[in-house]
Amino acid sequence: MKAKGKTWKFGDDINTDEIIPARYLNTSDPNELARHCMEDADPDFMKKAAPGDIIVAGSNFGCGSSREHAPIALKAAKISCVIARSFARIFYRNSINIGFPIVESPEAADDIRPGDELEVDFDNGVIRNATSGKEYAAKPFPPFMKEIIEKGGLMNTIKSKR
Repeated sequence: MKAKGKTWKFGDDINTDEIIPARYLNTSDPNELARHCMEDADPDFMKKAAPGDIIVAGSNFGCGSSREHAPIALKAAKISCVIARSFARIFYRNSINIGFPIVESPEAADDIRPGDELEVDFDNGVIRNATSGKEYAAKPFPPFMKEIIEKGGLMNTIKSKR
């Protein structure tokens, strides 16, 4: 599995209300959620971001509520992955459960700049910055998580085993 895209950079403690503001939680439609993705962190994010782009953030990305709407909004917005120093644990689990890849790499999160072009090799745990030529290590997904992501989420994985 790989992801390739332009970087959008955010800081520490980006919470679920910044990822998808609570005022839009009256819908569970992924496409509607995507329209408002990252709106409270950057009001023009969805006007500027392109399918496949990558979010890079600081520590504790996805803190706040336990709502699955936040990773659903990111996935539906066609963000290919999030790289961060660290993630809130419930956000991490929700992301994997819906089949959205997220990667912890403190070195990459600190060093990558907005607009850098990245390639993420999930299988080998390598983040390549095509802009700077640097490479960063990330922990590859264990086989069970890789399967969940590849099948589009936990429910699809369970259905495939029946």
